[in-house]
Amino acid sequence: MNTIRSISEFHRLLSLPEPRHPLVSVINLAESIFMEDDVWKGFVNTFYCVALKRDATGKIRYGQQHYDYDKGVLSFTAPNQVQYLDLDNIECGSGYLLIFHPDFLLAHPLAGNISGYNFFSYAVNEALHLSAEEEDDLIKILNKIDKECMHIDKYTQEIILSQIELLLNYSKRFYERQFITRKNHNYQLLAKFESLINAYFDSNPTAQPELLTVQRMAELMNLSPNYLSDLLRMHTGQNTQQHIHQKLIEKAKEKLSLTNLSVSEIAYTLGFEHAQSFSTLFKKKTNLSPLEFRQAFN
Repeated sequence: MNTIRSISEFHRLLSLPEPRHPLVSVINLAESIFMEDDVWKGFVNTFYCVALKRDATGKIRYGQQHYDYDKGVLSFTAPNQVQYLDLDNIECGSGYLLIFHPDFLLAHPLAGNISGYNFFSYAVNEALHLSAEEEDDLIKILNKIDKECMHIDKYTQEIILSQIELLLNYSKRFYERQFITRKNHNYQLLAKFESLINAYFDSNPTAQPELLTVQRMAELMNLSPNYLSDLLRMHTGQNTQQHIHQKLIEKAKEKLSLTNLSVSEIAYTLGFEHAQSFSTLFKKKTNLSPLEFRQAFN
């Protein structure tokens, strides 16, 4: 696995001149030429990247389905995410790349807040699809960042980071719009989620399953964990972990009230390796221990 360690190195790999700022750059894709280099066969960046591809056409895979788009497509990658490019089939097209190194965030509030922008860990097929107006809004911000890179002084970091934060907040708003406007597709995903989580907890009660995790549910849904959680939170008010815990507690209450299984046996059938972990979660969610719930119910 190859590592692109600096923005200067990334510029070189795209046949571009040295960046005006060593820690942040706005790249015009129309001016970029990917060098024939083995690095693209498997690489990680040490910096954040926001890619805005204009006039994207053709079919794009999204979850288990395909969609046709002819508007801007916005995607995000965080440092150290594995990527692959097929230079024989790639078309840069037009658009922009905003890249910025984590060191550029040091001593700024965004350094602690950037982890809250979950879309940096979305899969590529969960990209944000922009309207023409949304696209224009973001390009204006990118142009301001690019212009500011020409003036490196004591104000540069604050001004550029305020623009990056503005772009990220717009992106968060636009993702919420996307969650809402795709109601039919999202309702299908919600129905699938409900079906999968019910099937898991209704499986053979005599065999110990693996404890259901957010990662496992995301894999079953063919979505990234953060995208699934954000989708659920937008439509139901609860993230994936909260849904799993809610269903688990429902099943635990059912077994405590309708069976003579011990707490350890119930914990086992729900996927817990240790009964104490189950009891701790149950009390946290109900304010009663499993035995207290059983006694109160009876």
